Amino acid sequence: MSLLSVTPAVFLPALVFETGMGALTPMLALSARELGASIGEAGLVLALLGVGQILGDVPAGALAARLGDRKAMLIAAGVAVLTLLGCAMARTVWQLELAVTATGATNAVFVLARQSYLAEIIPTRLRARAMSTLGGMSRVGAFAGPFIGALVVHDNPVRSVFWLALGCTVVAGLIVLFVPDVAGPATSREHRSPAVSVRSLVVRHRRVFLTLGVAVFLVGAVRATRQTVLPLWAEHLGLDPATTSVVFGIAGLVDTMTFYPSGKIMDRAGRLWIAVPSMLILGLAQGLLPLTNGLVSLTVVAMFMGFGNGIGAGILMTLGADVAPPEVRSKFLGVWRLCADSGSAGGPLVVSAAATLGSLAAGIVAMGAMGVVAAGALIRWVPRYSAFATRGTASKGAPGEPSPAEEGSQ
Repeated sequence: MSLLSVTPAVFLPALVFETGMGALTPMLALSARELGASIGEAGLVLALLGVGQILGDVPAGALAARLGDRKAMLIAAGVAVLTLLGCAMARTVWQLELAVTATGATNAVFVLARQSYLAEIIPTRLRARAMSTLGGMSRVGAFAGPFIGALVVHDNPVRSVFWLALGCTVVAGLIVLFVPDVAGPATSREHRSPAVSVRSLVVRHRRVFLTLGVAVFLVGAVRATRQTVLPLWAEHLGLDPATTSVVFGIAGLVDTMTFYPSGKIMDRAGRLWIAVPSMLILGLAQGLLPLTNGLVSLTVVAMFMGFGNGIGAGILMTLGADVAPPEVRSKFLGVWRLCADSGSAGGPLVVSAAATLGSLAAGIVAMGAMGVVAAGALIRWVPRYSAFATRGTASKGAPGEPSPAEEGSQ
């Protein structure tokens, strides 16, 4: 089996779906403003997309485990059509908030189902490349979506972007419906195994979630913060929104160009050879951001941030696939994604709190330091739970404590 063979069933629907999500994300705050929301309320609407994803992570794993990945994705696509229709038809801010939150939950199902399926059917020698490519589809969608959305809303109402996202969702759902998977249901082992509650799963594998899960939380926080600190610091430097968008676009382009080579390195040399440099580069780049004083220096640092984030595409999904017990893979990955998405929501809050207290630079530097801490946590815990941490651990097995699958059998 090759990556090319799974492209129509896995990567193509993910790309189409994420392009729709990428198109609507920058328009959410503007849509809320059109409905009369204050600036603070408009920011909350954007945040609710991530909140919805957090709320949907664990149920997404349970749904995929019960129904199978394809059915879970079809249900998610169907519900997303309704939630996006709700976004387009919203007449009050609270209606938009409710619809956006529900849309985030459907995104959680869609992403987790493909991750679970890939983890089941792809050979381990290609696992990191597969997961990096899946993560890369999200980055390509986040990069291309806003440009397509800009064309759609040109001379049209802002809410037109919701119809674009709805169309992308329908197309993605049709691809899932009519393009057959290259292997059987990814959750077949879970259907044959006794039912395990999420609570008992968390208790059984608590050491993983309290150690490597914390590292995943930190990685999610550092990654998400880059999307907050760049516009805030650009505004601090007095750059106009159009110029800031260009800087974002350049960083996003760098972000999308590195996911496959990094996956190849992870497959050949080990996960830490990408995970640690990704966090160090991203953390150090954020730490340097307050030292920039103009467009050129800001752009250079933004490009380094894009590079650090780009090479880490798929690392969390790869590690999740490494440590997830096969018999409860989908449910485990639901909790795993909850760790990462919680970090993604918490990181920007640290910067916002620091800015509110009057020291934006201190908040940015603190998150940069968190990147270094995340790198240290990965060095400490990845070799313990993943046999693919380095080439050495892959050849002799992971040292230390038993793997999650072994823990579950004890």
